[in-house]
Parts: sequence; structure tokens; C-alpha cells
Amino acid sequence: MTYVLPLWTPPALDIQGSDALFPIRRVHCVAKNYGDHIREMGGDPQKVKPKFFSKSAHAVVGGRDEVSIDYPLATQDLHYEVELVVALGEGAEIFGYGIGIDFTKRDIQAEAKKNAMPWDTSKNFTGAAAVSQLTPFDKIGEMTEGAISLSVNGEVRQAGNLNQMIYNVREIMDHLNGYDVLLPGDIIFTGTPAGVGAVEKGDVMSCQIEGLSDFTVKLV
Repeated sequence: MTYVLPLWTPPALDIQGSDALFPIRRVHCVAKNYGDHIREMGGDPQKVKPKFFSKSAHAVVGGRDEVSIDYPLATQDLHYEVELVVALGEGAEIFGYGIGIDFTKRDIQAEAKKNAMPWDTSKNFTGAAAVSQLTPFDKIGEMTEGAISLSVNGEVRQAGNLNQMIYNVREIMDHLNGYDVLLPGDIIFTGTPAGVGAVEKGDVMSCQIEGLSDFTVKLV
């Protein structure tokens, strides 16, 4: 078979202790999954059911412990959200975990919400999903608890624990499978704790999740 355009290399992430790469098929994201974050966004955790959105695989930048990302176009209010990322391998079983930052053009999102319009352009753009290298499942097992944090220029902005998730990793996977069958190569952003906020060009974000390698992202 021939194509009218050259085929592109799929986005991929490094794997700790391996020369192989993890190819990314799709990016699933949980909209709200920590009670304190839901409250800071004006919601009620008792009334929240799992809601999902997606990003293009080509929104992903990273695969290493340190990455630089260009400040995106068409926003004056870019927000960070640190998250546990789950990578699915053969049989759509958990292959490994990474640290991710879900970036949001908050001004674009707010305008879209005000007008009852889709807000995918606020979430889906080049660099909208920063992801670290992956730690294989067989090295760490199930991740149901552990500290998660993000600092901006050395100042802690987000701090929580994975056990504060309303829906844990397995429950998220079950819900997603109810909408569309999960596939090998899919990655899942699992939600963020409270403390989201704006960053500017030149800011450095340092992210930690207990049991995983630290991840640093610089906006340039």
C-alpha cells in the first residue's frame, strides 16, 4: 500500500531500563478525580461522576526526565496539572507508569464554557501533555497510594496523595472500557490534586510521585 504523504513516526516514551520505546496510540484524561481540586474549581465531589476528554497523541512531549516545551499560541493563562500517567501494553493491561503535566489554556477554556462550546482547543495542542519516562509495572506494581507534588521555580504548588483519587486506576480503566475499548499504546492521565495555577515562559516545574523518577518541565 502506498500513501500520498510520508508516514510519520508515532509519538513514543522512553522506558526505564530499556532501549525500546513505548508508542502512544491515544491519550485519555480524567477531568476531575481529586475532591480538593473539584472544590477549588467550584464543584461538589459528592456529585461528580467520572468525566473524560482526550488529547491527540501528538500533543505529548517528553519521554525523558527533563524536557523543554514552547509556551503555546493563543493563550495568556496557561495552567499546569500534575498527574499520574498509566500506560497500557499488550491486552490493554498496565504496562507502566509515568508523571505527566496536563496543560490547559485556561482563558480559552473559560470562554468556551461560558458560551457552552467545546473546549478541546484549550486542552489539545502541541505540548499539552508532558510525560516522563515510564517505570514498568513489574518494577512497582499497583499504584494506589503515594505522595504526588509539583513545584514551580522551587515553590510547592500542588501536594497530595494518590489515595485521594475518587476513582483509582483500575476503576478509571473500567469506566473508560464502558465508552470505548482500551487498546495497547493508550495512556491515561488520572486527574490532579488541588493547587493548579498559571505558569509563564521561563518557569520550571518539578514533579514528583513517590516510587517514580522525578520529572522536570521548563517553558521556553
